[in-house]
Amino acid sequence: MLIIVGLLVVLGCTVASFIMGHNWDVSMVMHLLHPAELVAIFGITLGAVLIATPLHVLTDTMSKIIQVMTGKTIGKTHYFELIGALYELFQTGRKSGLLALEEHVSAPTQSSIFRKYPTLLASPDRLAFIVDSLKPLVDGRIKPDQLEGVIDMDIDTKTREAEHSAHVLNFAGDSLPGIGIVAAVMGIIHTMGAINEGPAVVGEKVAAALSGTMLGVFAAYGFANPLASSIRGLNEGYIQYLRCTKIAVVAFAKGMAPLTAAELARRSLDHSVQPSAEALETALRGGAAAK
Repeated sequence: MLIIVGLLVVLGCTVASFIMGHNWDVSMVMHLLHPAELVAIFGITLGAVLIATPLHVLTDTMSKIIQVMTGKTIGKTHYFELIGALYELFQTGRKSGLLALEEHVSAPTQSSIFRKYPTLLASPDRLAFIVDSLKPLVDGRIKPDQLEGVIDMDIDTKTREAEHSAHVLNFAGDSLPGIGIVAAVMGIIHTMGAINEGPAVVGEKVAAALSGTMLGVFAAYGFANPLASSIRGLNEGYIQYLRCTKIAVVAFAKGMAPLTAAELARRSLDHSVQPSAEALETALRGGAAAK
């Protein structure tokens, strides 16, 4: 919601400052909107993005734009559920042996533990990361002291992949001012062809051409680049979630008690999303981590 407010402020202040120079004549807004310029700027930018970006990255970018616009970020509830699920898994593994976790990692959507935590089931990618982090330990394919390197490799890959969507918007933001100049030059070419039609017509065509440059810069610095920064913030929250998972799993693999592993995971979090030690311990000990 805050992002939507910010976008409205950018748009509103731009329009207000423009019409203030014309005694608050709202009709002057139409001087900024010339169909030919809009088609040139946004059409060429869209085409350039399509040329430069694979389909799966475009899909991911649109998904993340929707997430930041709707405020669907990872918060305290998600971490309560993450640490709660890991704690229950660790308790099960400690009491009944690591093989007891097989049923939970082989079919996580059917797991009696994971089904208690709706935010995990609603995020297949995060659920898959938890399962992939535990599987080598359960299967005995690697030693506990090797597990951290394997998970770090996975996080590095996901970090690199997550950045693609922000790069798309930065690419669009870097392209828009230049494409705005292209639109302006095309407008000037039209102006030169109408030079004999009088100052009024020439002035109108020059204004239309200049609006192309203005809209290109405005869209770049008012929308595309700020959205790229918001997506980077979303990505950082996602990677922090993965690192929190890693810290807990690695701590358990090295023989730490489930409650200690949960506490280490909690301490790795930013304060804005970090559950308090007392609240988390009470939830874990009382079996109410999902609340």
